[in-house]
Amino acid sequence: MLTNAKHLIVRVIEVDKLGSATSPLGLSKTVAVIDSVRTPRAGDVVVVRALTDSATYIMLELPTGRMAKINPGDLLAGVLGQRRALKGFVGVVPETVSAGDELHLLNMGGVIGCCTGHHSSLGDAIKVEVIGLAIADEDGRVSNIADAALPARESLGNSAPLVMIAGTSMNSGKTLAATELIKQATRAGLRVAAGKLSGVACLRDTLNMGDHGAVATASFLDCGLPSTVDVGNLAPMAKAIIGQLNECSPDLIIIEMGDGVLGGYSVESIFDDPELREATAATVFCAADYVGAWGGIELLGRRGIKVDLVAGSVTDSQMGQDYVEREFGVPAANVRRNGARLFEVIAEKIAAKVQSPMSNDCLVEA
Repeated sequence: MLTNAKHLIVRVIEVDKLGSATSPLGLSKTVAVIDSVRTPRAGDVVVVRALTDSATYIMLELPTGRMAKINPGDLLAGVLGQRRALKGFVGVVPETVSAGDELHLLNMGGVIGCCTGHHSSLGDAIKVEVIGLAIADEDGRVSNIADAALPARESLGNSAPLVMIAGTSMNSGKTLAATELIKQATRAGLRVAAGKLSGVACLRDTLNMGDHGAVATASFLDCGLPSTVDVGNLAPMAKAIIGQLNECSPDLIIIEMGDGVLGGYSVESIFDDPELREATAATVFCAADYVGAWGGIELLGRRGIKVDLVAGSVTDSQMGQDYVEREFGVPAANVRRNGARLFEVIAEKIAAKVQSPMSNDCLVEA
């Protein structure tokens, strides 16, 4: 136990597991902590002890992407953050944080806060006891993932064509559509980058994008956000992510927007930005049923955005696919049944966007 120049009591702790939400900072398991902070911020690194098991989320995603079981008594490093999951946990950043406080693990990436509710199908969130807050320097400044964030950008600049993938809610098929498009486009000879612009911090989806052929990936976590709940305007962060992805000179950028177009994750601010709309070659909407598909088409249509393709479990049967195309006049494709059809529809939109005979030939050959 040490005392620094500001007379703060500093302890050095060896944690058992680091949550992937801390990954931008590249922390080691040896962490210096202080007992409390009066004004905690989303993204602050907090060390906690797991107090309970959970029948729902028993694993913690590590910065490597590997999953590790959480055992009662484990010391974990995560970050403070909010979550507002329709089919998961809901939680907020507490007003103060002190050693001994009880909080909850809100997701498998290590986002920690006060759980205020959860979906009826889930068990209780894992309770954790605060051990302390990690500090970044001898002055006792609390480490925050924003310390390593990409700088926000007001202007997008030149960009490869974007394919925007949105949906009704979490678990509507967005990541499946994104990874299938990445795979199909890569097999067609295109250099594809991919990003996730909204949701709650976790590496699983971007790692999955890389596994399917994306040459570069990035997410809102790279902008220092543990989640995008109540961020307001996400466009400057979205432009920072897309700007970084453009550095690898991709032919195409696949963008997934986590959660739904409604729900508090600031997804609508991306669709409202003129530069991002101009750079978008195609919009895919994922839904579970006819009402969800109609709602997405209608909601985006009111913003002047045309849905170019409907995917998700509404297309799991041929009847659903046929209904969407016949009644709503929008192409539909099922990822599992015919991924090539999914890419074929989007490829035509991309080719029209770039207006290049060479690009058109490359895309249509797939």
